Amino acid sequence: MSHTPRLWTVVSCSLLVASLGAGATACGSDDHPLSTTPYDAAGQVAFNQAAGTRPVDPDRPLEVTAKGAGGSRITDVLAVDTHGRRLAGELSAKGDRWHSTVPLAAGVRYNVTVSTENDKGAPGQRTLAFDTTPAKKLLKVEFTPQEGTYGVGQPIVAELNEPVTDKAARALIERALVVDVKPHQVEGSWYWIADDALHFRPKEYWPAHSTVTVRSNLEGIKVGALHGAASAPVKLEIGDRVEVITDAANHYLTFKRNGEVVTTLPVTTGKPGFATRNGTKVVLGKQYYVRMRGDTVGIGGSEYYNLDVYWATRVTWSGEYVHAAPWSIGSHGNRNVSHGCTGMSTGNAAWFFENIREGDLVTVVNSIGDWMTPFDNGYGDWNLDWEEWREGSTLLKGVRDGYNPVDHARLRPQV
Repeated sequence: MSHTPRLWTVVSCSLLVASLGAGATACGSDDHPLSTTPYDAAGQVAFNQAAGTRPVDPDRPLEVTAKGAGGSRITDVLAVDTHGRRLAGELSAKGDRWHSTVPLAAGVRYNVTVSTENDKGAPGQRTLAFDTTPAKKLLKVEFTPQEGTYGVGQPIVAELNEPVTDKAARALIERALVVDVKPHQVEGSWYWIADDALHFRPKEYWPAHSTVTVRSNLEGIKVGALHGAASAPVKLEIGDRVEVITDAANHYLTFKRNGEVVTTLPVTTGKPGFATRNGTKVVLGKQYYVRMRGDTVGIGGSEYYNLDVYWATRVTWSGEYVHAAPWSIGSHGNRNVSHGCTGMSTGNAAWFFENIREGDLVTVVNSIGDWMTPFDNGYGDWNLDWEEWREGSTLLKGVRDGYNPVDHARLRPQV
């Protein structure tokens, strides 16, 4: 856990004048200590890290001490690494010692600025630069999906190359995986679906026509026995808000865009024994042609099928699609006869295919089938309500609603 360094506050001249009123002249004298250029405090400050060409061990804390010459004390320490991350630390009450409170990042350069004050109140300053040794074992993060345009239901996935089970390490990772949404930030959170994978979704769907950028601030940061590796950021453009609702009991599909009904299409869904899953699914992809065989999903005997299928929109990894089903057109709008897919006429399926994209939402209601599971058969993330989703976050679990780790990570300057 990071600690904000204790700072000795020095009020600037402009602020003091404003607080005293227009006629105040407390800072008017050029010979006042606060108006002078900081003197070189090299003889009054000592570091435990030495500047030079040899990198230092990042596991060794940074310490700054005041030598006490001229009654000097430390008022502030600013240590910033290559990536602009401020090193958290703590200053003693007397101002005689400052030390870092989190491990240094590996494989970076630190620029350190120490501000001091002598017994007359004159400001001093000393700087230091040093490198840390590169990490030997890296924690890598890979984001999906790849850059492109997606629907409002598309989750972001972060896959790790090593499992992470420690609670503190998980919290650190969540803070370092930053999701920015433009033009307006939204409330959202990560959910640990496995020891080596997280999903991110907002509380509500992504705003239509927004831009979502996800990046990792883990590079060089110590995470257990590992250090974070560099990761490529990903930017997603969010399209229209497209929501499809399939009523399995009424045998009709309603296609909505940005809250308005565009069309209603007659369909057939899964028959008894093969009922279509209820719940909200996220479009995984589209294929103009798919060869569908019953044995690939464990269906044989009298129910076996081997079909050429066109205009296929995939919504589960186990093989549930919305597709053209001309062989059952007599049942569209009145009976459920499929093995779990949503079938429609070829013309309707072609229109659906052209108007749907990855990340759009397809919800099935009133089916006699089971519910869509959250994570093991596609993106069922939206079948968890917000309170359930928060339980999958190390940061949000057990924390009152209203805390937003997106804003927390975005505004938090220290590592």
